[in-house]
Amino acid sequence: MTNPIPLHSRHKSVLPDWLALYYDRPIELTHGEGRHVWDADGNRYLDFFGGILTTMTAHALPEVTKAVSEQAGRIIHSSTLYLNRPMVELAERVAALSGIPDARVFFTTSGTEANDTALLLATTYRRSNQILAMRNSYHGRSFSTVSITGNRGWSPTSLSPLQTHYVHGAVRTRGPFAHLGDGEFTAAAVADLEDVLGQTRGGVAALIAEPIQGVGGFTSPPDGLYGAFREVLDRHGILWISDEVQTGWGRTGEHFWGWQAHAQNGPPDILTFAKGIGNGMSIGGVVARAELMNCIDSNSISTFGGSPVTMAAGAANLAYLLEHDLQGNARRVGGLLLERLRAIAATVPAVREVRGRGLMAGLELTKPGTDQADPEGAAAVLEAARAGGLLVGKGGGYNTSVLRIAPPLSLTVAEAEEGAEILEQALHQVHGVQ
Repeated sequence: MTNPIPLHSRHKSVLPDWLALYYDRPIELTHGEGRHVWDADGNRYLDFFGGILTTMTAHALPEVTKAVSEQAGRIIHSSTLYLNRPMVELAERVAALSGIPDARVFFTTSGTEANDTALLLATTYRRSNQILAMRNSYHGRSFSTVSITGNRGWSPTSLSPLQTHYVHGAVRTRGPFAHLGDGEFTAAAVADLEDVLGQTRGGVAALIAEPIQGVGGFTSPPDGLYGAFREVLDRHGILWISDEVQTGWGRTGEHFWGWQAHAQNGPPDILTFAKGIGNGMSIGGVVARAELMNCIDSNSISTFGGSPVTMAAGAANLAYLLEHDLQGNARRVGGLLLERLRAIAATVPAVREVRGRGLMAGLELTKPGTDQADPEGAAAVLEAARAGGLLVGKGGGYNTSVLRIAPPLSLTVAEAEEGAEILEQALHQVHGVQ
């Protein structure tokens, strides 16, 4: 018998109040195909958010579905206490793609857990609990990762096992360096880093940074900034952790990893990943050179990290991405989409900036005639886009006033144009543009 109580009411009665839902009338997604999803009322939507950048290739991708089904028919779970062929095979591919020499891979179930593991490695290796993080950053919801999150909207407690020092540089068009040219901006950020290090006592373990900040509203520094930071970090023996949870696997189009836009001094010491690799299955992970990964001298396992089913999904998904050059598609279709979004923005004064790379675009909204964030306007556009058949996300360090656009990497030119047109209509509707 079907429960007559609406699902939203049941949700509120058993789940935490802080578990946010989009829309005034939240929707239940029941199935998807390609770049589209359907809700429980039969409405079809073009998906420009992919379950928070997680449906990386396509909904219901046959290759992934088949791999999951076949593996589930053999064995679903074993833990890391037993040899696991799917885990070893995916680790080999990820290690080779990472750019990190003599790489070791540890699989987790989420990006939060991956970043938590990276912090454990860095603090153990360096024998320091001091971490450098970027302002406006987001690294997860665990006790350790909220303590290095520089976006106050996502950091509910000031209590922490870590001492965190925040540095400038990740937000190009706001803050004290926004008026500077790229070269001057980078120099100022490096000087700020030097100043922060001059105020610390003892050694710092690591800098953790997202090449493009996800929750922070798809903000990024000038290319090369983290490479310039690396010169300073190396002088102090400080590790560089690149949080690739949202930027990895070719989403930025120009590069397979976000760190490669800052690669003048080589790869990071530690790389974390999650989201897209599983195409919806729960996979996260850490890549580090052997001496770093092996610095843990106590027992450690993972019950669910590297499960045979998720590894089979990840391997099939990664193979599809590489064989179909979805990074190239992100570059081509993403470039066209960004051009179209910038043309739309020119007609809407409330759009302060269109930014991004590949299929990772952000539209920052402000109250017209001011530089003041407009979260209410962003929420209204989100609703209007949904009514028009388009799902997008929200974010930003300035009161979630940024619309986040990150469709599956197999997006077609026609679908990019369709989504842009719906978004244009939504922006015009909310802001009274004729």
